[in-house]
Amino acid sequence: MALKVIFAGTPDFAAEHLQAMLGSDHDVIAVYTRPDQPAGRGRKVTASPVKTVAEAAGIPVYQPKSLRDADAQAELVALGADLMVVVAYGLILPQAVLDAPRLGCINVHASLLPRWRGAAPIHRALLAGDAETGVTIMQMNAGLDTGDMLLKAHCPITPDMTSERLHDTLIDCGKPALIDALARLEAGTAVAEPQNDAEATYAEKLNKAEGEINWANSAEYINRQIRGLTPWPGAYTQWQGQTLRIHRARIGDQAATTSPGSIQQLGTTDMVIACGQGTLVIERLQMPGKKAMATADVLNARRAAFEADPVFSSNQLHQTEAAQ
Repeated sequence: MALKVIFAGTPDFAAEHLQAMLGSDHDVIAVYTRPDQPAGRGRKVTASPVKTVAEAAGIPVYQPKSLRDADAQAELVALGADLMVVVAYGLILPQAVLDAPRLGCINVHASLLPRWRGAAPIHRALLAGDAETGVTIMQMNAGLDTGDMLLKAHCPITPDMTSERLHDTLIDCGKPALIDALARLEAGTAVAEPQNDAEATYAEKLNKAEGEINWANSAEYINRQIRGLTPWPGAYTQWQGQTLRIHRARIGDQAATTSPGSIQQLGTTDMVIACGQGTLVIERLQMPGKKAMATADVLNARRAAFEADPVFSSNQLHQTEAAQ
């Protein structure tokens, strides 16, 4: 017998999982998503990706500002759902909501819990240099990503992955995991495994200041920083008093022979920057007020300027790799 499901989510990551559910045997009876928000340069009020998918499928959409409101809770309870599936919703679910569906609420979380509980698990896994991550389907409770685990799907992190690419890979990993978990819940064969709180780590929300590169750090760490913060908030450095953004790099095979942040070598297609340990080869960057370009194209126009001023700097040199 198909489950009657409420789906709650907001961004693209959630919309992809909703789309997968719409292709399953289960009945999505309602969708909850955040209220429409201003977006883009024009700040036009825009529907969330989840709302767009739901409306195209003819599913009722609810957009309360909070689920702590008694009327909003009563409205949800009245739907009579078997289960609520939550994917990057963005609102706290009070206990009354967690208890409303017959089978409770489950969450699709983009990490292998209990590692990287919290808001930015994809970015933190990359910044930490984790070899793998994945998706955990979790029975929700009142804690922050602390509920019992129903299913895990593992995903390797390759050396060239950015947060954007890992995000998309985890969607491909999460969709079948969610459908599998729903089948187990429907059949009554799901086994809930408690998390080991002693192994928990916290994926703190990102801030723009984390993108500023401290060249005294190792090339390995800076490369992770660039990959983990691309496309947002982005990795950047200071050059000639302006902000220069670095979109793609690789660890060089040279030892650092000049001071951290200085251009050690200008090639025809890239530039080699000395770091606190090792070197970093910049492959794609964005000059102030310009679009991101391959380093070769930037050097075609600005080689003489980089030769005259071959030093990148930071306003936050006190931020060390160990502290981060």
